[in-house]
Amino acid sequence: MNSYEAAQSDASNVPSAAAWLGGFGVIPFIVLSLAKTFASDVLNARLSFALLAYGAIILSFLGGIHWGLAIASPQIDNTLWRRMTLSILPSLVAWVALVTPSSAGFLILAGALVAMLLVDIQASRVREAPAWYPKLRWPLSCGAVASLILGMFS
Repeated sequence: MNSYEAAQSDASNVPSAAAWLGGFGVIPFIVLSLAKTFASDVLNARLSFALLAYGAIILSFLGGIHWGLAIASPQIDNTLWRRMTLSILPSLVAWVALVTPSSAGFLILAGALVAMLLVDIQASRVREAPAWYPKLRWPLSCGAVASLILGMFS
């Protein structure tokens, strides 16, 4: 393997800090959705809101990542408006999910997390995000979306 191939290989490895912290970030999704399946009706409503709120926070965080990537880019060109606009949409969608009935909110968040995963994959392809970012996002998004769907039905 030459030095270029080695650099490309290293660039596609998820940094351990991102992997560990991302993994810890999916735990509340899993715990809350599983707790909802066994909770009383009164507690279930509180857990539903907790799961929706956490999903909204994470969706907003994912948008914030794109804001940070856009402003950190040394290239200020006509893509900046697109990138920054795209970065604020997750927060707006998250807010809508919080103010709608919970079953619709769960679907909105799940769909938005899938959409953000696709945005992240595309951003990585065009080098607006690190090469390793989709490798991090796939399992985390699957865990979050599965938890939201389970939460919706429990």
